[in-house]
Amino acid sequence: MTEEIYTGLDVGSHAVRVAVGKLVPTSDGKEQMHIIGAVEVPSSGVNKGTITNLEDAVSSVSRALEQAERITGVPINSAWVGISGGHIISQESRGVIGVGRSDGEIREEDVERAIEAARTVATPTNYEIIHVIPKSFIVDGQRGVKDPVGMNGIRLEVDALIIQGLGSQIKNLTKAVYRTGMNIEDLVFSILATAEAVVSDRQKELGVCVVNIGASTTSLVVYEEGDVLHTSVLPIGSDHITSDIAIGLRTSIDVAEQVKLRYATCTPEEVNKKDEINLAELGAPEDEIVGRKFIADITQARAQEIFEHVDKELKKVERSGMLPAGVILTGAGAKLSGMSEAAKATLRLPVSLGNAIGITSVIDRANDPGLSTAIGLVLWGYNIRGTKGNGNFGKIFKSFGGNMGKVTSGLKKLFKSIKP
Repeated sequence: MTEEIYTGLDVGSHAVRVAVGKLVPTSDGKEQMHIIGAVEVPSSGVNKGTITNLEDAVSSVSRALEQAERITGVPINSAWVGISGGHIISQESRGVIGVGRSDGEIREEDVERAIEAARTVATPTNYEIIHVIPKSFIVDGQRGVKDPVGMNGIRLEVDALIIQGLGSQIKNLTKAVYRTGMNIEDLVFSILATAEAVVSDRQKELGVCVVNIGASTTSLVVYEEGDVLHTSVLPIGSDHITSDIAIGLRTSIDVAEQVKLRYATCTPEEVNKKDEINLAELGAPEDEIVGRKFIADITQARAQEIFEHVDKELKKVERSGMLPAGVILTGAGAKLSGMSEAAKATLRLPVSLGNAIGITSVIDRANDPGLSTAIGLVLWGYNIRGTKGNGNFGKIFKSFGGNMGKVTSGLKKLFKSIKP
């Protein structure tokens, strides 16, 4: 019997990342996700989380999947695919139904009907629903009910968060994946998958914000009392730091990227004023000496701007400086030196770097914050499909993960047999 494999595919602006996991038994008789492969290849044809050149995007995804198959030695036929980008929006909705049973007992089908009622919200033109996330239920006026199944009542209400994306961007992403010959298990809003990898249930209960700093976008999700309180995708990321360095030093983007990776920090006060860098050693055409403190000042200014935008989002839900579990930074941009200190200073909250939890792996890269979304997609797939997964999680998202079946069914028939 073939072992069941879970694959997460994260198509980003800077890189395409793939994580592959399988279940392994633990010493106490349970099962745990073991990451057997994790790859990252440069991305092309993707900008700010959206497909801008279909052929280039297909090639990037194909290379990542081929590398993953070589590393793991197992065929990869389907994946849970992350979707992000500035086009994704969220809005509140409420579904109300009557419980028609004579004994008044609420059953699972009643919960499903209530969530379906919440789904009938007016969506903007050309937008598709990706997720309907139940936050809490109200039974005959009693608020704060987490799971109403088995309770008695005649009126059931659900407060839900609707995550929506632009239909054309959803179709472009699914088309890029299908043209590699892969099947899509489902599309998942990337930041929600990231949170599955780096946040514990305890932190979700207390109140926590996960911030994923990508190349050209920064995504965030706020949890409180175990529920998603707010999500957002900001059109600013670590590539903007590279651009600022290129402008400040009057050098090329490639040299600026090397400066950022090797010497940049968000804490200029820790840099010696006499420290200098010769840009010629990083690929510049001629000798040019620049002060490292000047680079740190540029980096700090842009990092501060990113977290000021994050703080604006927290203010929208009245949680600025008021999340007991603080902020968890993840994504490749979070690895920049001093990023956690810059976040603490701007957000006035405890900050930690997010590494994947609840998994095992012999691969060093499994601890890379840049791979947290791909690993989160693996865990998301297990939570829904796995027999030992979180039943409540699967019940909510398996039925109401979005209209992806309708959106992609035609594309699947067209592209499932096409190889690039």
